[in-house]
Amino acid sequence: MFKLFLSTRPLATKLRFAGLFLSLFLMLFATLGLVKNGLNFSIEFNGGYITEFQSQQSLNVPEVRTVISALLGQEQAAGLKVSTADQHHFVIRQNLDAAGETNQQWFSTLNDTYHGELTLLEANFIGAQVGAELLDQGGMAMLSAILMVLIYLALRFEWRLAVGAVAALFHDILLVLGLFAWLQVEFDLTVLASILAIIGYSLNDSIIVADRLRELMRANLPRAEVDPLGCAINDAITSTLSRTLITSGTTLATIASIWLLAGPPLAGFSLALFSGIVVGTLSSICISATLPQLFGLDINHYILKADIDQSEQMLMP
Repeated sequence: MFKLFLSTRPLATKLRFAGLFLSLFLMLFATLGLVKNGLNFSIEFNGGYITEFQSQQSLNVPEVRTVISALLGQEQAAGLKVSTADQHHFVIRQNLDAAGETNQQWFSTLNDTYHGELTLLEANFIGAQVGAELLDQGGMAMLSAILMVLIYLALRFEWRLAVGAVAALFHDILLVLGLFAWLQVEFDLTVLASILAIIGYSLNDSIIVADRLRELMRANLPRAEVDPLGCAINDAITSTLSRTLITSGTTLATIASIWLLAGPPLAGFSLALFSGIVVGTLSSICISATLPQLFGLDINHYILKADIDQSEQMLMP
């Protein structure tokens, strides 16, 4: 069905360029969200306390949050997060206030409120400096990955295809970060790990399309067409689209299961991967395969290169 739909090559080219402009608009929208709202960093990056306690009786989460918020005060209660798995075991996360402090006297008062039925299991302090180092190291890991990808693709394919793949990579990361900024979903270490996974997944789709495009250009199949490069790009996308959709569909089904069944601890991780794969599929078609055409990629480049390689092989003893 998709091959029949994309067989109208002028229509496929228009759809690619329409998708490119849509991607540019989404990138501007994501940048606006990051500038306006910023990321909602978790306690691992901001610093604070993680307190775990157990209750003999079943407690209601909104009620516990209301009581603790009243004990902490308005400023420290703003960053309060209460989570539980069975309404008996609770995890309380407190961010540091503007002065870099937090109130840890609330537990004894809370225990008195519930008639001594609470048992303190663990209370740990996480410094903001450790979170800042983790964020810096994660950012350096992403930049290093993008740089190595650019070098590899420039050597393996052609520099215009390398720029297109890296632009698609940047597009995917920016859109995921923008989604987290607009929704103010907590950005924790699991989300940072999912960003690194998105880099690999998006790169895989871009390389597959680029490799197929190079094969078609070297085979000189669309040379008689009016727009040989555009036809080669459309044919490359058409021949890899079914594989991309099947791979993305099965991966999205797995991530959706994690999102629905794993609970709040992996909600941010699942949201980042789910959105990253969706926009990654879009970018591999509309950005990594279209930008090289705008940058002046010529089908004769690969045709001449293939002829030179063939001549060198004939001259070898």
